[in-house]
Amino acid sequence: MKNNLAERRAERHWTQADLAAVLGVSRQTVISIEREKFDPSLPLAFQIARTFDCSIEDIFIAD
Repeated sequence: MKNNLAERRAERHWTQADLAAVLGVSRQTVISIEREKFDPSLPLAFQIARTFDCSIEDIFIAD
């Protein structure tokens, strides 16, 4: 699944570690999601969307 998480994170001037802390996950999890190596669970996807004040579909794009 494609995503624009890295771009949204950069817009807020957050590091991967910053986002990981907000989400309560490891930095490695953020890296894996951004590199499209790992699709987040549905609860985590909702949490990411809430963090960026948008819908899941605004961040995650089905290929």
